[in-house]
Amino acid sequence: MRQSELFVKTQREDPKEEESVNAKLLIRAGYVDKVMAGVYTLLPLGQRVIKKIEGIIREEMERIGGVEIFMPTLQPAANWEKTGRYEVYDTLFKFKSFFSKSDYVLGPTHEEIVTPLMGKFVFSYKDLPLAVFQIQNKFRDELRSKSGLLRGREFLMKDLYSFHSSEEDLEKFYKRVSSSYGKIFRRVGIGRLTYFTYASGGTFSKYSHEFQTLTSAGEDVIYICNKCRVAVNREIIEDLHGACPECGNKDLREEKAIEVANIFPLKTRFSSAFGLKFAGADGRENLVQMGCYGIGLSRLLGTVVEVAHDDKGIIWPEQIAPFKFHLIELKKGKGRDLYRRLTKAGAEVLYDDREATAGEKFADADLIGIPWRLVVSEKTKNKIEIKKRGESKSKLVNYGDLGRIL
Repeated sequence: MRQSELFVKTQREDPKEEESVNAKLLIRAGYVDKVMAGVYTLLPLGQRVIKKIEGIIREEMERIGGVEIFMPTLQPAANWEKTGRYEVYDTLFKFKSFFSKSDYVLGPTHEEIVTPLMGKFVFSYKDLPLAVFQIQNKFRDELRSKSGLLRGREFLMKDLYSFHSSEEDLEKFYKRVSSSYGKIFRRVGIGRLTYFTYASGGTFSKYSHEFQTLTSAGEDVIYICNKCRVAVNREIIEDLHGACPECGNKDLREEKAIEVANIFPLKTRFSSAFGLKFAGADGRENLVQMGCYGIGLSRLLGTVVEVAHDDKGIIWPEQIAPFKFHLIELKKGKGRDLYRRLTKAGAEVLYDDREATAGEKFADADLIGIPWRLVVSEKTKNKIEIKKRGESKSKLVNYGDLGRIL
């Protein structure tokens, strides 16, 4: 992509109304635009990053047997009344149709849709297990939307639902999803900072689990076991008497973190509400066991920026960067041939062919945060100056040597 054709412009100053690092940098660098509190437009660069994250998540969900579907945002209030959540779900957007006078909600989650859906296809133990997932916008009427993309009123989320004939089978799949989530966080570049965390199970089970990423910007407090790398959310640390639930170790360290995902063993909470049953091998009817597994894509985008930046801008992990190379020419037309060669080789390149000073181009490159900066100018002659984002030293290489990092 030629930067001269990118309609978005960078900003030199932080937006006054934003406090979080992720919102400041994503707005300044031209990844998102704020529409109102908790609602953002993804601009071209932001859309490219989200699509990279989405691709990684989709690959890992399909690898464990998840089948992709797409459920409606608009949901009948009657389904929520059936589960008893219509009056108690505190962030639920509710409204009445002007024409039909029917009551609807905007989906913050999809148990009320996916459970009756499966009632049309699951009849026998032979139909189980199965798992479906979607990547879709969600809506939550947050009292105080804050922290940029970390706490929004509209956000992009992946949710996976699994259906099983027994608790044992649910537990087995639950562990597979947990392992899969670990792979996702490693692939997007935050694996070493993200911890499997015990949390309250609410009405579903004794415990649920979260994945928490360490950062000083985090709203949560977790306690990490220094022995087995498992964490405990502050809300249940007293219930566990200050000990690790895995190994019993009491040598735990306190850290601030951002929740990037959660998984719940729903068991029969929703299958009982909708009468989702199956006939076992003995012919008897049993309630289907269910699990729910969510990852917030837009929250993940904001979290990566919170943990991967410096005083100049964003430092994208290569796996989800909008482009691999930021090609900067300091003499008009000097980068044209290299741009053609790189794109022909299949490389993703943002080509800065704008009429701007060297200082402006370098500042924008640091702010945007693409992994590799390539500079061609009169000074570089028949070579390319190459520098990795986040490192201070650059070096001159021959055109042919670029093949090693393509």
